[in-house]
Amino acid sequence: MEVLKVKNIRQKYQAKNGEITAIEDISFSMNRGEFFSIVGPSGCGKSTLLSIIAGLLKPSAGAIYVNGEKMEGVSSHIGYMLQRDNLLDWRTIYSNVLLGLEIRHILTPENIHRAIRLLKTYGLYEFKDKYPSQLSGGMRQRAALIRTLAINPDILLLDEAFSALDYQTRLNVTEDVYEILKNEEITTIMVTHDIPESISMGDKVIILSSRPAVIQKTLDIEFGSNRSPLTCRNNPNFGQYFDIIWKELSAYE
Repeated sequence: MEVLKVKNIRQKYQAKNGEITAIEDISFSMNRGEFFSIVGPSGCGKSTLLSIIAGLLKPSAGAIYVNGEKMEGVSSHIGYMLQRDNLLDWRTIYSNVLLGLEIRHILTPENIHRAIRLLKTYGLYEFKDKYPSQLSGGMRQRAALIRTLAINPDILLLDEAFSALDYQTRLNVTEDVYEILKNEEITTIMVTHDIPESISMGDKVIILSSRPAVIQKTLDIEFGSNRSPLTCRNNPNFGQYFDIIWKELSAYE
């Protein structure tokens, strides 16, 4: 079932030296539970594209459709995670997880029960009364993800969500996050500069060109059904995917 459709998105903005086109005619669609990675040269407009999908930025042309409905502005169907976990230090993990529900005025018994289920299922319930400063970086990121999933989004956007973590923690967190998102069947788009990360997590990797960004190539990633980010890195095909993406991106250096 098609959950997200990005149709002919174009984005222009005014600069001192005139009008600049950041994104040019980008289109793709996603079904429920799919995970797409987006890579591209620095400054090509990856985060701009996520902001448009999230409804934070109105495109110059084109449209975003969620569950067949054209989106106008911010959608309750979409969750967004940035580089920092943005947990509030003075609130417990439990109250941090409920924050999105409070902001959206949907702190219902049903949604509270869902938040508690997520905490229990993904190993944070015993830490619910702790504060963010008492948790490791990986646990904080998991708490931030659960906070986002508590609002029950159909689509999750990850903008370099793991880049602030050290390498070992990052590997462990991507393993956790991937398992959670697949279990919950959340349709996910991740922007990253990390080629191995894009391959190990994505069902597809969308490679953008330099500005104005167009889709240079879409790469289907096939590791079988019982995959995980860590096992994918040891797959014989991993190096082939890496070489393809590296060559595409090297053309813009």
